[in-house]
Amino acid sequence: MKKTRILIVDDHEIVRRGLRPLIESEWGWEICGEAKNGREAVELAAKQKPDIVVLDIGMPELNGIEVTREIRRILPGTEVLAFTGTENETLVHQIFAAGARGCVLKGEATTHLIPALKALCEHQPYLGSRISRIVFESYLQGGVAAAEVAPGGLTVREREVVQLLAEGKSNKDVATALAISVKTVETHRATIMRKLGFTAFADLVRYAVRNQIVQP
Repeated sequence: MKKTRILIVDDHEIVRRGLRPLIESEWGWEICGEAKNGREAVELAAKQKPDIVVLDIGMPELNGIEVTREIRRILPGTEVLAFTGTENETLVHQIFAAGARGCVLKGEATTHLIPALKALCEHQPYLGSRISRIVFESYLQGGVAAAEVAPGGLTVREREVVQLLAEGKSNKDVATALAISVKTVETHRATIMRKLGFTAFADLVRYAVRNQIVQP
């Protein structure tokens, strides 16, 4: 019988070490790789073609929402389980809009991780108990505005540039990370500031934090 291949993505080694024995305790499951940042996660997923990706939403270099969107684009059969320490309604909606089918809080891992992975093995959705409460309360209140789910109308590349800049990287660093020219980064930066109506870089950083593009 074909084993279920699972990729773990978290920037904290202690979390990855904690997840591995939980997952490997289930018969027929194997860890096919570990990634410590978002860009590495996309590259490793493309190479290993996992059945499921367990993904921390707050990842450096490329956040979990963009990672989910990219993995689902290149591997539509791969399921994504969002694994987060943040009870944030907007973030939950954004990760589902990006293509994740499950979401579990890190504090509920011992109770909900295995059931969530079993559900995703069957391509069924799964929400941890506290995430279910967040979604249900949001539903009762009319849900999250579309503008909150896709903030600012930025393109995927522009959101990548925002994250890298907000993480403190220079234009040259961003150019190297994205394999583009410094001039192109400058053009993206100017376009982003114009789209968002910002004149100060500090406004861009606050925007990135507020919209969960980077973690505070």
